[in-house]
Amino acid sequence: MPALFLERLDALLATHPEVRRQVVGYSGGVDSHVLLHGLATHRDRWPERRLAAIYVDHGLQAASAVWGEHCGEVCHALDIPFRALRINARPAPGESPEAAARRARYAALAAELGPDAALLTAHHRDDQAETLLLQLLRGAGPHGLAAMPTAARLGQGWLLRPLLEVDRADLLAYAQAHQLRWIEDASNADAGFDRNYLRHRVLPLLRDRWPAANRTLARSARWCAETAAWLDAEAAVDLGRVGANRPDGLLIPALRELGEIRQRNVLRYWLGQLGLPVPDSRQLWHILHDVPTASRDRQPCIHWPGGEVRRYRNTLYAMPPLALHDARRDFVWRSNTNGYPPLELPGIGELALRETVGAGLRAATLANVALIVRFRQGGERFRPAGRRHGQALKKLWQEAGVPPWERDRLPLLYRNSQEEGKSGEGLIAVVGLGVAAEAEAAPGEPGWEPVLRSRRSGSGGIVGSV
Repeated sequence: MPALFLERLDALLATHPEVRRQVVGYSGGVDSHVLLHGLATHRDRWPERRLAAIYVDHGLQAASAVWGEHCGEVCHALDIPFRALRINARPAPGESPEAAARRARYAALAAELGPDAALLTAHHRDDQAETLLLQLLRGAGPHGLAAMPTAARLGQGWLLRPLLEVDRADLLAYAQAHQLRWIEDASNADAGFDRNYLRHRVLPLLRDRWPAANRTLARSARWCAETAAWLDAEAAVDLGRVGANRPDGLLIPALRELGEIRQRNVLRYWLGQLGLPVPDSRQLWHILHDVPTASRDRQPCIHWPGGEVRRYRNTLYAMPPLALHDARRDFVWRSNTNGYPPLELPGIGELALRETVGAGLRAATLANVALIVRFRQGGERFRPAGRRHGQALKKLWQEAGVPPWERDRLPLLYRNSQEEGKSGEGLIAVVGLGVAAEAEAAPGEPGWEPVLRSRRSGSGGIVGSV
């Protein structure tokens, strides 16, 4: 095991020269302990790379804090920097406890990684075989059957699995040979969990009949990974043909020129690129058949846990479920010695001013005034820069092709000033449309451009600037 492990890790690190910090996901179990011990024992092999370990306490077991103390003691003995992270792993409605714990764990670990870091986990060939079987039983396609990749992006860094070609039996033999002490989590023996059922009931029977089952199942996962990569490459080309002028949009006429198999493929790829969960086959069918064929005056919506697809005119839009938003609420945006600090708009994002020259709001317009941020109430009129006359805000948004569900969430900026004892206010900018003609910076004049940084993951969603 050590020779194979070292050879595999050398190959992984050679393809990721930017990795200078190796962080072991250390649970205290035998698998991660062997990985940690192997890295610590051979750390001189990679002198330019630092080694650390992180224990994630889900708070789901009464002994989890004690396990964290054990992990800290092991790391201290190996002279490895150690951190324990406490997370909230409560499942969302309809989410399995295992999935919730995994999601929370990886989110916490991703936040710990910079561009020069990689999380190393102790997933091995038995884990890969279990994952493939689980995906088969769920009716997964090539992407699911690819199981776990050896290397994948995680946050700003990487997730590396150097033990995927190693069997669990080899890890156990290593641990016993080096007299390691590890934690035995009683829940790992509970056959009520699907993975444990496969591990303790199904896979032993398969290996009795086919001793190389782990190896052959892992090989099938690699072939599926190659197929998935090819499908993604084809989908990327198709996305270039059917993509709209913003990343969260697809052009329906161009999409319908593709065959149905390619439509499903590009749809899955597009949603993945936006960071949205992929819907099941039934929901995909409705997206491809019900939404595009709806009459032009309708705005159909297909939603599933974590995502939804809407139509406006001849474009499909994908997004996370819209957050609750009170369009009646006003926000006062005051400047300080450094200008206007970013303004948090709950459920929408962060509004900021970006310094420009010859564009955006004239700097003098903002001098010594508070801005009022509001949302559409109905009846507003606006004259964007470059227009001779003002028009109803609703008509301007229609001309600009702004989807209806975004209009109540686009900030309107009003200038609130005190001049000679009289208060006056006027609409000086609308995010997604531009700045008012009377407030626009002249060529060469300092200006400020309102920018909305959306909180909606992966989505181009709400327009990002004026």
